[in-house]
Amino acid sequence: MPFVEQEASIDHKIINGKKVIVYKPRVEVTIKHIGTGREYMSDMEAQADVDSAVTDTKKEHISRSVHIKVQSIPLGADTNTV
Repeated sequence: MPFVEQEASIDHKIINGKKVIVYKPRVEVTIKHIGTGREYMSDMEAQADVDSAVTDTKKEHISRSVHIKVQSIPLGADTNTV
């Protein structure tokens, strides 16, 4: 099951003297063991499995997929880009 690493947000900042929109997208991460299909709920949980003497899990057995959800934002003549 994916977990949210970053929530979406829209902010305004002054960059080079101009007010611009700063958008951060929602970031969802899925971490899986390639061989067993086990899903981890954090990077720390996956690392603990790799570090465990009880399992034979190695770093190369871990897959980290990142899904970025980008919200549409209106673009127009008043939009500033950096």
